[in-house]
Amino acid sequence: MLRNQKQLKTSKELSAQGKPGEAMELDLTDAREEKVVTVVINRVTKVVKGGKRFSFNALVVVGDSNGKVGVGLGKSNEVQGAIQKGTAGARKEMIQFPLENHTIPHEVEGHFGAGKVWMKPAVGGTGLIAGGGVRAVLEAAGVKNILTKNLGTRNAFNTVYATLNALGKLKSREEVMKIRGRAE
Repeated sequence: MLRNQKQLKTSKELSAQGKPGEAMELDLTDAREEKVVTVVINRVTKVVKGGKRFSFNALVVVGDSNGKVGVGLGKSNEVQGAIQKGTAGARKEMIQFPLENHTIPHEVEGHFGAGKVWMKPAVGGTGLIAGGGVRAVLEAAGVKNILTKNLGTRNAFNTVYATLNALGKLKSREEVMKIRGRAE
């Protein structure tokens, strides 16, 4: 029970230290679970007078498996540095979208550059019918039942950003009713 010459305290001992009626502050920033998926890592070579210089870029998808997902691109001279930079960028650029029974609320199409992705909600038990970058984004976001089709380029960058564009267009039933001015 000793670690670094200090005795660890149990949660009962910690709660007994606080005064009655006094709320203890808990740091819950680490409590939320985020899934990090590296979609693609590219090696870039630059030929210079002294030889070749290698650098890496990584497209990283971060999601909380509950309708929140982000994508970031990191560039560095090492793979690990590129992944860390991509992860930090993805956490800054996270978007929230509605999920209904582990699927999307309605059919949607997303575009980015030459990339075009079509998505349709599916009933429970269908599974995640998607490939490549689309699958990585949807898995990180927590979508479990969906039908997708990549209609444009197969470039991972454009496909991932087209998927994010489509997810950003999603609206829940309540949001649509509010826009139309109808009460349920």
